Amino acid sequence: MSATLITNIAELTTQDPERRVLADAAVVLDGDRIAWIGPAAAAPAADDAYDAAGRAALPGWVDSHTHLVFAGDRGAEFEARMAGREYAAGGIAVTTGATRAAGDYELTRLLLGRVAEAVAGGTTYLETKTGYGLSVEEESRHARIASTVADQVTYLGAHLVPAGADADEYTDLVCGEMLAAVLPYVSWADVFCERGAFTEEQSRRVLDACRRAGLGLRVHGNQLGPGPGVRLAVEFAAASVDHVNHLDDDDVAALAGSWSGWDSAVARGARGTVATCLPACDLSTRQPLAPGRRLVDAGVEIALASNCNPGTSYTTSMNFCVATAVLQMRLTVDEAVRAATFGGALALGVQDSVGSLEVGKRADLQLLNAPSATHLAYRPGMPLTGAVWRAGVRHGG
Repeated sequence: MSATLITNIAELTTQDPERRVLADAAVVLDGDRIAWIGPAAAAPAADDAYDAAGRAALPGWVDSHTHLVFAGDRGAEFEARMAGREYAAGGIAVTTGATRAAGDYELTRLLLGRVAEAVAGGTTYLETKTGYGLSVEEESRHARIASTVADQVTYLGAHLVPAGADADEYTDLVCGEMLAAVLPYVSWADVFCERGAFTEEQSRRVLDACRRAGLGLRVHGNQLGPGPGVRLAVEFAAASVDHVNHLDDDDVAALAGSWSGWDSAVARGARGTVATCLPACDLSTRQPLAPGRRLVDAGVEIALASNCNPGTSYTTSMNFCVATAVLQMRLTVDEAVRAATFGGALALGVQDSVGSLEVGKRADLQLLNAPSATHLAYRPGMPLTGAVWRAGVRHGG
């Protein structure tokens, strides 16, 4: 593959260990890797050149929490919730029925469309989960389909206990036959440790079984109220605990303590559990926004993710999540961009290859139709993503 020089960049946000922001910058992509970064005036020659025309460049978004394998629509549920009905986990069952009824071709087509939409919005690396199958056959099918499209797949058989099933018997299935069926297609396991979903004891069984099977762990926790999700995630050294809307002092201390061996200045050491904030979901469910400012101030590494799903966050727009984090969670622009790039990479354990602009890393970056990243929050809701390179391949622009 040929090398491409992207020059005339007004502002280049690296999110490297020094968190450098370079003015009048350039970057050289050689195949699917970043080969050089520095001042535009010192840029080496390359096979091709692309004029950024004074736009801002930053890493591609790393969306570490999505539910993209689904069919059907839950617009009526959303409308009812906006009219005052409280969100409950049971709505997942509506999507389960529609998704089970869709064939492989249809699910693959829908998944490809959602990933293409995400890439057009600046997302260059993403995870997605199972969890709308809730049977051995369906969870395995969804994991197989997801593995052909997404960068990483998470097993979420423990999303909801199907209607009419015994909770403990279903947990046994999640930990046994279902786990064995999905194992060839997934690298992570997750559990919805929440009222209306899985209890602490059931969640513990799921995490233990999946860890013994060799999967990395993550937890849906503390979304609908205080609960054991954060504590379980830290206890099991989960890579992330996601939602984290309702945290007490002990939860924050546990998360902060998990990072005590991590040197953020050089991005290495004994890493802890990332707190993944999902602001688009918080707005849709009218939950309190995750306390991003409090977590960052406590020394917790955080991620921002879209949580794209049909019931509570039907968007792939990481730009929207970043803007919301700045405007309503009180993060700085730099903190929000870091959470949506390097933080997401940390949550997925791929911080050595994606999530920042550094020589040798995958050539994932985006250009904004704006002179600086500040415009993501300064001009919320505007279609600012102008061009995207994903593993060195340009999309748009």
